[in-house]
Amino acid sequence: MKKYNFNAGPSILPREVIEATAAACLDFNGSGLSLMEISHRAKDFQPVIDEAVALFKELLNIPEGYSVLFLGGGASLEFCMVPYNFLEKKAAYLNTGVWAKKAIKEAKAFGEVVEVASSADTTYSYIPKGYEIPADADYFHITTNNTIYGTEIREDLDSPVPMIADMSSDIFSRPIDISKYICIYGGAQKNLSMAGLTFVIVKDEAVGKVSRYIPTMLNYQTHIDGGSMFNTPPVVPIYCALQNLKWIKANGGVEAMNKRAQERAALLYAEIDRNKLFRGTVAKEDRSVMNICFVMNDEYKDLEADFMKFATERGMVGIKGHRSVGGFRASCYNAMSIEGVQALVDCMQEFEKLH
Repeated sequence: MKKYNFNAGPSILPREVIEATAAACLDFNGSGLSLMEISHRAKDFQPVIDEAVALFKELLNIPEGYSVLFLGGGASLEFCMVPYNFLEKKAAYLNTGVWAKKAIKEAKAFGEVVEVASSADTTYSYIPKGYEIPADADYFHITTNNTIYGTEIREDLDSPVPMIADMSSDIFSRPIDISKYICIYGGAQKNLSMAGLTFVIVKDEAVGKVSRYIPTMLNYQTHIDGGSMFNTPPVVPIYCALQNLKWIKANGGVEAMNKRAQERAALLYAEIDRNKLFRGTVAKEDRSVMNICFVMNDEYKDLEADFMKFATERGMVGIKGHRSVGGFRASCYNAMSIEGVQALVDCMQEFEKLH
């Protein structure tokens, strides 16, 4: 039976990316050594980082004056590194979910934090609008996609102050105007690579402006100067990211990924809206195309466990909603095929006929 991986992260990767990474773990570049045991200083590994950075910049059309960094610690460490490097007095944050809330908590250790708006009042079921960003803020921080609740900011906002974004779960799913941001970061284990890698796109001239001392490893300048090689980088995840970047380019780039994402989401949301058993959980205008969340309608709530079992038996993997919200979540990252989404839709229709 074919399995369809809807896990929220670590998540689906293209099969050829997995196979290329696995092959390198057995024998890297014909060296007779595993990728897992070579030195990151080896002469044949530096080209891996160089090519990955070059493809990153090419695919996202990153302007001159920005660095691409490959680090560890996940987006959770960036919640701390961002204010360490950029918050001098005041920062503005948009609270759209758990991860935004965690970022806000960390930032409060470094200065004044203004929460410009929040959708916590309805369990983060919409993206706030019409808020005011303080003109004297050092930066404005957003979380573009909310994996737990299924909302997404799928445009580059206008901000009167420098903008920073956590794009862990929607990077490479659409074109981005990088010039609107001084920093974009995220964990790689959703749309870029396997777990263990963090990407950071940072505007070089924005670094080094705060007056505080920044510990060496938490200073972006350290990693800009060191080319992500100040300490041992996560070698295998970087190689995996390179293979995935090659796959994205070979399959039409971010424009094609955006088209695929819209097609997948349209198919699944249409079924959610049509099927009498299910309903969506967020405002339609703010629906994520990456993490599609839905629940049983109230009168069919007792069928939730039955549907989970039914779908699992038909190859649907990882559709259980986050423990904090329940229901179901189909994470449709770049590597998810329209075939996989159609298989889930077929499951929903078949289950509806039975009940």
